Amino acid sequence: QVHVVESGGGLVQAGGSLRLSCAASGNIFSINYMGWYRQAPGKQRELVAVIISGGSTNYADSVKGRFTISRDNAKNTVYLQMDSLKPGDTAVYYCNIREMVGPLRYEYWGQGTQVTVSS
Repeated sequence: QVHVVESGGGLVQAGGSLRLSCAASGNIFSINYMGWYRQAPGKQRELVAVIISGGSTNYADSVKGRFTISRDNAKNTVYLQMDSLKPGDTAVYYCNIREMVGPLRYEYWGQGTQVTVSS
């Protein structure tokens, strides 16, 4: 079983920064995908940023140039550095980790961490 725990959320003023962390632990085989998603009240969960095993990254248009995703493979940890935050970034942020075990794909979600940006 794999456990995923996020941390680093909080309340920040517009223009400020936060850094989210997500650590995976347990019976980990081969993580090939680490991503951050967010869900604002009344809206669907959306992809924010993803980093895959080769190191390639992808970002939602709304956060390009402001957010940076990175990872520490030795610690099975992914980070999301969020700069120039806007009130529209307010949401619960979730970490999503995927791994392949032979031909099977497993997916794990964290419990979420609240990010609130005040104007």
